[in-house]
Amino acid sequence: MFNIGFAELILVLIIAYVIVGPKDLPKVARWLARMVKRARQLIREIREESGWDDMMAETSDVRRDIEDAVKEGDVSADLKEARQSFQKSVTEAEKETMKKS
Repeated sequence: MFNIGFAELILVLIIAYVIVGPKDLPKVARWLARMVKRARQLIREIREESGWDDMMAETSDVRRDIEDAVKEGDVSADLKEARQSFQKSVTEAEKETMKKS
């Protein structure tokens, strides 16, 4: 979530140990854990009340529908096939013209 590596975590713990002290460090850690839990709970409640998850699901569905429509509307394969057929017809017509000459 925060992209914190092991080295950064050790550095933060050392700084917290020096600033807070070994006696109060567990208290600060518990307080911080409670605050993080409350923040996550608040974010979850906001998402539920605002309908954010529903909106994201709808957006995903619309995106999928658009991608499907684009795939269905893609005529490049048909054009390629028509081009090959046309070239084959032209080649046959040239052969027949050469035979008649």
